[in-house]
Amino acid sequence: MVQNDARAIGRFMADEWTIIGSDGSCSDKARFLGLIESGALTHDVMESEDVTVRVYGDAAVVLAHGVSGGMYRGQSFREVERQSNVFIRQGTEWKCVLTHLSRLPTSPA
Repeated sequence: MVQNDARAIGRFMADEWTIIGSDGSCSDKARFLGLIESGALTHDVMESEDVTVRVYGDAAVVLAHGVSGGMYRGQSFREVERQSNVFIRQGTEWKCVLTHLSRLPTSPA
């Protein structure tokens, strides 16, 4: 993500991938990758911790706490969030079909 390589990022996503942003907005794979390809969305930080993976046959749920930051259409952003991702096994590969982000309050400095 921090290399802002849309092609590499896209390899981890199923064609029907959807993201629900921390503001409740929804986007699909083509739009998200288009923002990265155009430079409208760039990341300079993408960190995850407390990662939990639960596998259910050909599906998996990945939960994490993380920080993402960068620029979106000229505006700086930094989000502390809870991340939920759903993956499915397609042949021998795992592809993400859903990402859901929930904004967490930042603690005062």
